[in-house]
Amino acid sequence: MSKPNYSRRAVLKAMGLGVLAAPIAGCSGPLTSLAPKAKQPNIVLIFVDDMGYGDIGCYGHPTIATPNIDRMAREGMKFTQFHVASSVCTPSRAGLLTGRLPIRSGLTRVLIPQSPGGMPDDEITIAELLKDAGYATACIGKWHVGSKPEHLPLNHGFDYYFGIPYSNDMSPGTQPDNPLFKDQPPTPLIRNFTVTNPDKEPDQRYLTKWYTEEASKFMKANAGKKPFFLYLAHTMPHVPLFASEKFRDKSLRGLYGDVVEELDWSCGQILETLKDLGIDDNTLVGFTSDNGPWLGKKLDGGSGGLFYEGKVSTWEGGYRVPAIFRWPGRIPRGVTNTDFATTMDLFATFARLGNANIPEDRIIDGGDISPILFGNGPGREALMFYYFGDELWAVRKGPWKIHVKTTSPASVSTWGEWPIEEHDPPLLFHVEHDPSEKHDVADKHPTIVRELLDVMEQHRRNLVAGEPQR
Repeated sequence: MSKPNYSRRAVLKAMGLGVLAAPIAGCSGPLTSLAPKAKQPNIVLIFVDDMGYGDIGCYGHPTIATPNIDRMAREGMKFTQFHVASSVCTPSRAGLLTGRLPIRSGLTRVLIPQSPGGMPDDEITIAELLKDAGYATACIGKWHVGSKPEHLPLNHGFDYYFGIPYSNDMSPGTQPDNPLFKDQPPTPLIRNFTVTNPDKEPDQRYLTKWYTEEASKFMKANAGKKPFFLYLAHTMPHVPLFASEKFRDKSLRGLYGDVVEELDWSCGQILETLKDLGIDDNTLVGFTSDNGPWLGKKLDGGSGGLFYEGKVSTWEGGYRVPAIFRWPGRIPRGVTNTDFATTMDLFATFARLGNANIPEDRIIDGGDISPILFGNGPGREALMFYYFGDELWAVRKGPWKIHVKTTSPASVSTWGEWPIEEHDPPLLFHVEHDPSEKHDVADKHPTIVRELLDVMEQHRRNLVAGEPQR
């Protein structure tokens, strides 16, 4: 029996109260629906966990073989300045799903199994918008924005769910010596609302394979019947690492490489299924990561490439991730795009493509990036707010980025014990000239420093004056 949707949006819809389009940050005007004659594309978003900017062949890794992801880049568009909403799991996913900074939903920290909260009822996900626009919707893989029944995907716009509700290391079976998890049940593998493995850990060697099979079944069930939105949120390469026998001990990069190469296989299966179904030319496929690499895991963690630091930090290595988008005939082939973009932009972009409207009662921090995807319009000036929990630590405007606080190294292995340093004056970097953030130039550009501090202060004031923080 399916769980009813208690979200405020669903209640308003049942009462006959419609929703209207709202202005979106970064857009030149209100977001309006496409003309009725426009064909709604299928949308597939492949979202991996803790993969760094430098972990893919087409982004420069010398020994991890990723031919299918590399093919996506050759046949589509690769971004070099693509950012996530946060450098840790829960807030990053909240930002992606809602198009809003995580501070607005209150999901600013990583949830654990005992956490009572999750995605608030009055937040609206991209799945809800697309479902209202006639899409079939599925979330397959890691959810991690609430594990209680009321917070699971079916209560936030998804028709179908198969996956685990939080990270794969949050149980006594995976961390037997961690007191946080000693009284927890095994990691639940959930289908809709039903736990399929109540008494034992799922065999994580097969999670990537199982997710891929479920994704293919969903696409086959809906192809030709109605447009679909597939959110394929892989558990890997989050630690602990697991790969099936077909990929184990095959990569030159060791176990981490095995895991990434199996994820690459999964991407290939998705593309092959779309081609077999004859819907390849009407499907937008995106690939990106939820945050930078978990460097504290050493060889079990990934690489941020030329960017400094990784997961947890507000340095570029935590927030800047690989991102590739492919849609034959619509997105130009083989383009490397240097425009600024974020995962929060996907909310507005998918809404426009899916002929969906965004309600006018909330601030949307992302913008529609379809003009740069399709090569028929300019990007926008970079504006990015880097949060550490619920504290604003850094901001980027244009090519300039300042840090008022940093944690370094964030890659220490003890979770939650990060050295924090305050900077007065702030650090200033030109992240297009110096993407590795090696050269602090604050003393040479005091006017830029003051301008960016004003941007931070105005942002804080707007938060207080606008929507209440949860």
